[in-house]
Amino acid sequence: MNNIEQQTLAPETSGQPAPPQEITGSQAVLEALIAEGVDTIFGIPGGAILPIYDTLYDYREQLTHVLVRHEQGGAHAAQGYARASGKVGVVFATSGPGATNILTGVADAQMDSTPLVCITGQVYSHLLGTDAFQETDVVNITASVSKWNYLVTDASEIPVILAKAFFIARTGRPGPVLIDITKDAQLQKFPYEGYKKMTAIRSYKPRPTVKPEAIRAAAELINNAEKPMILWGQGVILGNAEEEFKAFVEKSGIPAAWTLLGAGAIPTNHPLNVGMLGMHGNYAPNVLTNECDVLIAIGMRFDDRVTGRLDKYARQARVVHLDIDRAEIGKNVKTEVAICGNCKETIPLLTEMIVGKSHTKWLAMFRALYGEELETVIYPEMAPVDGGITMGEVIHQLNVLTGGEAIVVTDVGQNQMVTCRYVKLNNSRSSITSGGLGTMGFALPAAIGAKFGAPHRDVIAVAGDGGFQMTLQELGTIMQTRLNLKIIILNNQYLGMVRQWQELFSDSRYSFVDIESPDFVNLAASYHINGKRISKREEIRGALTEMLAHDGAFLLEVMVIKENNVFPMIPQGAGISEIRLR
Repeated sequence: MNNIEQQTLAPETSGQPAPPQEITGSQAVLEALIAEGVDTIFGIPGGAILPIYDTLYDYREQLTHVLVRHEQGGAHAAQGYARASGKVGVVFATSGPGATNILTGVADAQMDSTPLVCITGQVYSHLLGTDAFQETDVVNITASVSKWNYLVTDASEIPVILAKAFFIARTGRPGPVLIDITKDAQLQKFPYEGYKKMTAIRSYKPRPTVKPEAIRAAAELINNAEKPMILWGQGVILGNAEEEFKAFVEKSGIPAAWTLLGAGAIPTNHPLNVGMLGMHGNYAPNVLTNECDVLIAIGMRFDDRVTGRLDKYARQARVVHLDIDRAEIGKNVKTEVAICGNCKETIPLLTEMIVGKSHTKWLAMFRALYGEELETVIYPEMAPVDGGITMGEVIHQLNVLTGGEAIVVTDVGQNQMVTCRYVKLNNSRSSITSGGLGTMGFALPAAIGAKFGAPHRDVIAVAGDGGFQMTLQELGTIMQTRLNLKIIILNNQYLGMVRQWQELFSDSRYSFVDIESPDFVNLAASYHINGKRISKREEIRGALTEMLAHDGAFLLEVMVIKENNVFPMIPQGAGISEIRLR
């Protein structure tokens, strides 16, 4: 029984229905969250959202609130929660700087199609437009980086507006929604007639009608192809279509490569998984994209980091594109057959119509190129025999110890590219990273959210020394929540990815990329978090074992080679087949 039901139970009168119970706007917000299945909120209280926080005091048994140390951390934590759990992430912030501080997380969620509902407090409605204390026009500021937003000035609007917010955030191509609520609307009472989830909006069509003729045309292309190739992205995961996708791949016998956010939809070791696409992806799928005759793109948007120069991208291929967002089809790459719809629905329709095959000779080309990458790049990175510690060997040892069962949350930079290249994943929703926006500082707060979203799984944050310092205050959140989270800092004493570009493209003119850091282990200790620093190869296995076995949070700092580069690499402005192995 929820709080409102407890308040409204009363003896029956003489056949007359009882009038609706009056509740405040703040109560309506929390009742909506409970009705939508929310169990965890990330946020920080402040003046303009104080009525909601005051009411939240009475809902502590139904809603867990995680007090973050910065609103940006709250937004990233909500992202990590959503990505790990498959549910909508929720973040609270107050007006003015509180609301603007979540902007990076909202933009990140928009780029990576992460479902969030962000609730911000706003000044009293009669003060709107007066430059009141901590007033900011949050609706206009967030319009370009959110899927939808709305300013509430009347408490009676709250139930329907939040129902609309959750429906928009989670359906179609998911994304962040922001609801700004004035302080008087939070305090105002109104007759409450219950909460109804939204199932349709007249002007919003999140589920496109699949065209049978498009399925037939795509199947014909695939059945006649000699060198077909599948590119899959996060749309497979967002559509909960992992099993359907695996069935399609296995029946078709087609080699399949993944975008950064698509990792884990099928296991890393699947025989038809040929690796990662893009600037630092695997050699074979990048080169052979420009040799395939049919390119089947599923739930991906042909981002520039995947395509390189568009005028040199897959010019020979006939493209089939499956996506739920019609705007993405044909936007960057010319599409011959467009299949617009949720891939959980479209993939089985296509699987039914294709002929089972095994493309033995074509797959052999991938394996040959992989062998070349193995000798030139992978073995030296994952199993070096001398010199300093490489990032890749740390991830290799982590794979051995976790067996591919952990959730790995990466920051942005060299640590991200190395980890995503080499981490082994047995399950979906196991790789969480900032893709489109590339937000340094993402890993630590997102890992906090991921652990709340999947408390039964091991969650490991991997960051560089630069990115970690952007959100390290969230160690306080870990301390207060007693979260069993593991943190690896790959410390090369540089802003490593920028340094790599300066080395390769600016004649090693290292302009403001050498970065000094605090003693991370002692810093963690000040937050009552155990830690360890290592700098020798023979220490890696033991330190990782200690970290994983520790009951509680643990920070492991690994001093890695200062000037080690991530390869392969597609140079900026080059085509994908111009990828460099060294």
